[in-house]
Formats: sequence, structure tokens, C-alpha cells
Amino acid sequence: MDPQPTSLQRLHNVEKRIVRVLELAGSVMDELASSTGPRADVLAAHCREFMQSIKEIQSTLREEIKSACEYRPFEKCDYSARISNEICCKKLEYIIEQLDGIKESIDQHKD
Repeated sequence: MDPQPTSLQRLHNVEKRIVRVLELAGSVMDELASSTGPRADVLAAHCREFMQSIKEIQSTLREEIKSACEYRPFEKCDYSARISNEICCKKLEYIIEQLDGIKESIDQHKD
């Protein structure tokens, strides 16, 4: 499998991170509503993870939007390379035919 994740895979990961961010927000709300009172260390940990996830989501989405704006549909297509290769092969076949013709002509003139 390709080591570079595709755009779709990156967006799927963003979706997973958004779900995680919502879970974190719910956990913070539960912690704030706790009958024993909120634990500062738990709130701080959730908030740190929340903010880090939001930054990662923003960064990935920014990159994906930029990539989509620069999208070139045939950029990674090998069509032009294959056609160029086929043309080169046809040229070589033609040259070989011509050389064979010259060789035959030389052989005829030797006799």
C-alpha cells in the first residue's frame, strides 16, 4: 500500500479527529457537571488535547483546500508518457526497417 495517505484518507482522519473533539467537549461538560466538582488536572488535559486536535484539524483542512485549488486532473496520469513511449517504439521500428532496406541494397550491390 502507498505510504502517503490519499486526500480521502486524510479527510477521513480529520472526521475521526472531529468526533474525538466532540467527545472531549462532552467529557469536559461531564467533568464540570460532576457532583464532586471539576478536577482541574482532568480539565486541563482535556483542554490541551482539544486545542491540539483543533490545530491539527485546521492545518490538515488548510492543506487539503490548498491542494484542491492546485488540483491538476492529469498530473499523475501516465497517458502522455505511455503515448510518447509508443511513438518512440514506432520510430525505432521504422528506423530498423530503413536500415534493413539499406543493408539489403548494399548486399545487392556487392554481388
